[in-house]
Amino acid sequence: MTRRDSAIHVARVVRKYKTKDGVSRESVSHLLRRSYREAGKIHHETLGNVSALPEEALSVLRATLAGDTLVAVGKGLELTRSLPHGHLAAVSVMANKLGLPDLLGPACRERSIAYALILARVVHPRPKLATTKWWADTTLSGDLGLEDVSTDDVYAAMDWLGQRQARIEATLATRHLAAEANPAQLAYFDLSSSWVEGKKNELAARGYSRDKKRGVAQIEYGLLTDRDGRPVAIEVFAGNTADPTAFISIVESVRTRFHLTRLTMVGDRGMITSARIRALREDTNLGWLTCLRAPQIAQLASEDGPLQLSLFDERDLAEFTHPDYPNERLVACRNPLLATERYRKRNELLAATEEALAPILTAVTSGHLRGADQIGLRLGKVINKRKMAKHFDIVITDSTLVVTRRQASIDAEAALDGIYVLRTTLKENEMDAASVVNAYKDLAHVERDFRHIKVDDLSLRPIHHRLEARVRAHVFICMLSAYLVWHLREALAPLTFTDESPPTRDNPVAPAVRSASASKKAAAKRNNVDEEVRAFRGLLDHLATLTRNTMAVTTETGSSFELLSTATPTQRRVFELLGAAVPRRLM
Repeated sequence: MTRRDSAIHVARVVRKYKTKDGVSRESVSHLLRRSYREAGKIHHETLGNVSALPEEALSVLRATLAGDTLVAVGKGLELTRSLPHGHLAAVSVMANKLGLPDLLGPACRERSIAYALILARVVHPRPKLATTKWWADTTLSGDLGLEDVSTDDVYAAMDWLGQRQARIEATLATRHLAAEANPAQLAYFDLSSSWVEGKKNELAARGYSRDKKRGVAQIEYGLLTDRDGRPVAIEVFAGNTADPTAFISIVESVRTRFHLTRLTMVGDRGMITSARIRALREDTNLGWLTCLRAPQIAQLASEDGPLQLSLFDERDLAEFTHPDYPNERLVACRNPLLATERYRKRNELLAATEEALAPILTAVTSGHLRGADQIGLRLGKVINKRKMAKHFDIVITDSTLVVTRRQASIDAEAALDGIYVLRTTLKENEMDAASVVNAYKDLAHVERDFRHIKVDDLSLRPIHHRLEARVRAHVFICMLSAYLVWHLREALAPLTFTDESPPTRDNPVAPAVRSASASKKAAAKRNNVDEEVRAFRGLLDHLATLTRNTMAVTTETGSSFELLSTATPTQRRVFELLGAAVPRRLM
């Protein structure tokens, strides 16, 4: 007789029976058995009854017989390394939901590095060299196989990504600006700038600084988004590029690269000028929605013009047409709160200008300052510092200086305080006047994106790169990171201070207000289901405390394994909102 394939295990045997009283009972026994195969049949041999052992001992016996290596609590294990993981895990979950790895291009080392740069920009925005050193202290380096990345490798990956920018942006434009996803057919564009460190940047130039960095070289970049503010494309320009020039460039991209010919472009009055509108009318089928400049509004508000204050007697919104704007609708709005603020600010600026002029007037009166040229030179340094020279009459002689307010000019400007006029090609059957105002006000979403890119989340500025291609690649990485941040902020809104349900305004001209629930959430630091809320950046920092730990077994086996730390309630909720379990690895 031959026995083989022998195995010892603990069997749980349940026997059911009835008592004399007819009550159903059962008894449970734990038997130590050896199972073996003989002549093609499986047999069980009972070696003993271990039912008297406590449940904990039975569990240990079962695990030992199954081949598991057991160690005493507090002994036999050593935590050899603990790496932050949760923040990168959450961002990678969202990146995979959006198809970002495939969007970047085919799998290769350059794609892995570019993908890591994007993830790192979201959770830990730093210059490239500092970023690669930070990788080694997280799960990013090992999971993406980037333990030996050099500076040259990073630059090669940036060049690789830059060459794919046009294709990636075309895919995003189809995804978010094409008719199916964008029934209103609106696209938003605005321009910003960032200063440059160093003196050899190929795009650096002095221009109008939106960072208020006077006398510093800069670059400019224009961001194209959908109505909700999702970044779709970004273009980099020399630091002295005018807004209209940037607008023409993005229009060309919309037409030729994205093949979108029926969009309405939305931009501010500095971006979409009358000259640019003439070009749109002549060369494209694209429409526009923008705002008139102050002189154009003043012309419409002249004595015989269509823009009279009586239009606002019953409501703060009025629509009309004018021969100077053929095939366009003009929507005039009056914001009383804005009017009050501008009136206050003008009076403060006038008073401050007069205060700055007072020492000059005193010097002239006392004879300490003489000569029309000297007086004019001194006056010129202060008269328009606050852009108030237009409201003063100035008479200069060799020995006198007379400065008086132009009250008629001040009154004329004050009459138009709080009034702005929108111009658009959108037809009435496409969008009513109130909706036109709301659509224009959605430019605030682009401004919010710039704030996230430059300040809150991604730290695009300052620019440290020198070569034009590298600057463009750096800005493109920031845009793709902003695309990720946009979706993360939307998904994680219940755990942040984001207003999840901003109230609909009865009057589109009125300023936006927070909902009562958002105000309550901000005050209590908890949401409506009593979950703790944090700032978005603070939430990512909290996720970083969810670590992946390498545990070494110090017994004779010498083995090791990886163990995720136990997630906090907030961390578990994050991944519930993302619709995924915590991934053990990023790829």
